[in-house]
Amino acid sequence: MPARPEGARSRGGRRGGAVLPRAPPGSRRRDPGDRRYRLERPRGVPARVGDKRFLDVGRADSKPCGRGPRLGSSGSPGDRVEMSTEAEQQLLHHARNGNAEEVRQLLETMARNEVIADINCKGRSKSNLGWTPLHLACYFGHRQVVQDLLKAGAEVNVLNDMGDTPLHRAAFTGRKELVMLLLEYNADATVVNGSGQTAKEVTHAEEIRSMLEAVERTQQRKLEELLLAAAREGRTTELTALLNRPNPPDVNCSDQLGNTPLHCAAYRAHKQCALKLLRSGADPNLKNKNDQKPLDLAQGAEMKHILVGNKVIYKALRRYEGPLWKSSRFFGWRLFWVVLEHGVLSWYRKQPDAVHNIYRQGCKHLTQAVCTVKSTDSCLFFIKCFDDTIHGFRVPKNSLQQSREDWLEAIEEHSAYSTHYCSQDQLTDEEEEDTVSAIDLKKSLEKAQSCQQRLDREISSFLEMIKEYAMAKEMLPSFLQKVEVVSEASRETCVALSDCLNLFTKQEGVRNFKLEQEQEKNKILSEALETLATEHHELEQSLVKGSPPASILSEDEFYDALSDSESERSLSRLEAVTAHSFEEEGEHLGSRKHRMSEEKDCGGGDALSNGIKKHRTSLPSPMFSRNDFSIWSILRKCIGMELSKITMPVIFNEPLSFLQRLTEYMEHTYLIHKASSLSDPVERMQCVAAFAVSAVASQWERTGKPFNPLLGETYELVRDDLGFRLISEQVSHHPPISAFHAEGLNNDFIFHGSIYPKLKFWGKSVEAEPKGTITLELLEHNEAYTWTNPTCCVHNIIVGKLWIEQYGNVEIINHKTGDKCVLNFKPCGLFGKELHKVEGYIQDKSKKKLCALYGKWTECLYSVDPATFDAYKKNDKKNTEEKKNSKQMSTSEESDEMPMPDSESVFIIPGSVLLWRIAPRPPNSAQMYNFTSFAMVLNEVDKDMESMIPKTDCRLRPDIRAMENGEIDQASEEKKRLEEKQRAARKNRSKSEEDWKTRWFHQGPNPYNGAQDWIYSGSYWDRNYFNLPDIY
Repeated sequence: MPARPEGARSRGGRRGGAVLPRAPPGSRRRDPGDRRYRLERPRGVPARVGDKRFLDVGRADSKPCGRGPRLGSSGSPGDRVEMSTEAEQQLLHHARNGNAEEVRQLLETMARNEVIADINCKGRSKSNLGWTPLHLACYFGHRQVVQDLLKAGAEVNVLNDMGDTPLHRAAFTGRKELVMLLLEYNADATVVNGSGQTAKEVTHAEEIRSMLEAVERTQQRKLEELLLAAAREGRTTELTALLNRPNPPDVNCSDQLGNTPLHCAAYRAHKQCALKLLRSGADPNLKNKNDQKPLDLAQGAEMKHILVGNKVIYKALRRYEGPLWKSSRFFGWRLFWVVLEHGVLSWYRKQPDAVHNIYRQGCKHLTQAVCTVKSTDSCLFFIKCFDDTIHGFRVPKNSLQQSREDWLEAIEEHSAYSTHYCSQDQLTDEEEEDTVSAIDLKKSLEKAQSCQQRLDREISSFLEMIKEYAMAKEMLPSFLQKVEVVSEASRETCVALSDCLNLFTKQEGVRNFKLEQEQEKNKILSEALETLATEHHELEQSLVKGSPPASILSEDEFYDALSDSESERSLSRLEAVTAHSFEEEGEHLGSRKHRMSEEKDCGGGDALSNGIKKHRTSLPSPMFSRNDFSIWSILRKCIGMELSKITMPVIFNEPLSFLQRLTEYMEHTYLIHKASSLSDPVERMQCVAAFAVSAVASQWERTGKPFNPLLGETYELVRDDLGFRLISEQVSHHPPISAFHAEGLNNDFIFHGSIYPKLKFWGKSVEAEPKGTITLELLEHNEAYTWTNPTCCVHNIIVGKLWIEQYGNVEIINHKTGDKCVLNFKPCGLFGKELHKVEGYIQDKSKKKLCALYGKWTECLYSVDPATFDAYKKNDKKNTEEKKNSKQMSTSEESDEMPMPDSESVFIIPGSVLLWRIAPRPPNSAQMYNFTSFAMVLNEVDKDMESMIPKTDCRLRPDIRAMENGEIDQASEEKKRLEEKQRAARKNRSKSEEDWKTRWFHQGPNPYNGAQDWIYSGSYWDRNYFNLPDIY
């Protein structure tokens, strides 16, 4: 954008913060309502300026502004200056008033060298301040004057003090014939004025706008052809000039074969052109019409190295701004001056505020932003940001019809820019180890210098030997000269390497200094955040009368919840927390046989009457206290790090792998067996929904962090008493994905899925959004159900009592009947009234409600007739309004505590049927990491089992086994050893270009919903465990 000269006044009018073009001072301005004009002149300036008044050579404000092509004349120097000033003022005056004959005579006089004058002079009086004769003639519509000035050599793209070209002025006043005339003289239609507008954006005439758009496209295509030709022919200077233009051509443009400039430079081996293109944002991954990348066409090893070593570089984007209406929840639509810069969208009340970057009303980073539009409204568009907030904008109606498209294009570019630089891939362990410092470079250079010195000595010795022989005289002088050239080249190489080292050393010093500054800023911000969080918590507590009941979760347990982000795999762990719960079989369904079996299995120590093996009821050693450890002391050192890179002390772990944690899904297998035995599809859906809800119940009061599975780690579990067997495997490390497959021993069901959560850190809370599909197949009914888990959020991670909630919709689909169960896990709300609640309906494929479900995921789930449920909800809402004032304080306390599992806090609607109820945990659960009886046996192993399971099974992990036995120091050492071993194995695979292959699962589409999934490959239970990796 052309810069406005320092000290120049803005002549633009202002309306709603936007700068509107105005006529020059003292001019007649068009009335938008008709084609009449009114006189507008400053005070003290006559309505009509005569020649005698205009030829006042003594005025200080009538000096010429520029120095264009001048023609000499006789006389003294003082006379020539006086005559040039007089001639220029005459030229400005006649051009403004359309006196074509006078203008022609002046131009002829100047051509005969009788007068020295600048044809591009700028006026200094109030009536023509900063405008050239061509600007004035174009604005007032004097075609003959414009043509004469252009023929005499007037600059067609000259700028006035507002950054306007003559084309801007002609387009603004709607003078089509002048626009065409200027374009004939190669006027640039892409020039942006001081208000950020091109000529097509200032005109109100649709015909002129269409004409300028066509010219813009033509000019842009010409520039692209010049860029392609420069890259093809290796003209680096011309290519650089094109890319450095204010409006450069598209660096990724293509020719008829689809080749970009980078393709052209690659197959012609123009290395300097390729480097310049890459630095300007050329994409090396684009393909031509033959599906070839620049690398495929590259000639020579050096060119291939250049293309391989470079990634896409986003060139700094130009600032984009203008007036937009923005929607507000409370104030409706308000007009702002909106600015797009460096991937950030900001809005101000007025344009001067944006220029000085003051009084900003709001801003939003455009990382991963997505724009949506409505076809019914050509001015409206919405921006959905990375945090799921949606902002509505509307282009003013008096703007161009294409303005919305321009805004959308600019937002897309800035979003890509912000996403690239704010979401860059983290360095892998191999890249981190391969990173070298300036000290290492210096050592390498010193070695190169010694080699160069040795080369010098050898060459000198070689030359002396040749000179000693008589035959040396007969040798061609060119041979000796060539040897000296080689020696000189080696010296120059050494000097160049020395210069590179100096640059690297300086850059490293600058980076270290900036790093120290950022570390100091982070330190200050972390302390401020801790203070703010503490004050916020104290403020919340001051609003609650009395002491709230003690939370079930202790503060140290909060560390376990957050430690779910220790590594990519630990991310999955927090999702796994969404995947299990404890349920006592018999109490839920009223089956006495199930109840007795479950009680003996979990809590009793005696063998079952049918001879099934008994399981342990406690761990070898109780858990250590975490009260002496502060999670904040760890987090404050990790500000700015990705959650998956934060490593937590082993004290915050529990002695289970995430694969074992996934297995806790199967604790409620009796619900699947029951569903398989029912003939009514609605009743089967009820049992499946109860199974999905109960699966997250174990997260309540259970925030210990499982160990991250190693790549290739497996876990199997066979429970004859519960009628299932399960196999799971860690199939991916980046991102961390765990796959599992379970099947009924009676071939009545198959249950499988893959888990990989997405974590978000919100300051005081961590949110885990579940990813991955869970599938249940009831083989006897040939039915398949799919769903995903709700979102889990851990609150008060910095200060205060930790508490967890599940929220979001879970949609369970029966792919055979089309029935659907939509469960709404409700968020806590303002006063905690909806804490832990789950509500939903079972619908048929026509969306008719067949059944209503309600309860709490921490307690129970009921089914009831939908009409009865709707009536109860309507009455409950009415009663809530009546009791709002009396119970406001008591309800506010609910947000800081969690109900006891054995307390009934769900109102039972008459006619309801109990589907599932949680059972109390063992008496020693608090000392055993809050494990359920089912979880107690997951890491149990005996000699017979150890000889049967593969060497990759979780039970054989030394760090988990050491922690279960209470050996914390050994567990920490083993954990570190295993991580280093995994890192070394990954680096070796990278060097050998060997890809990791999963053993028991393969990636493919889910057979029922088509989503990407991990499918069981089979053959695990054949017990043929050959060629297993050594991961422990």
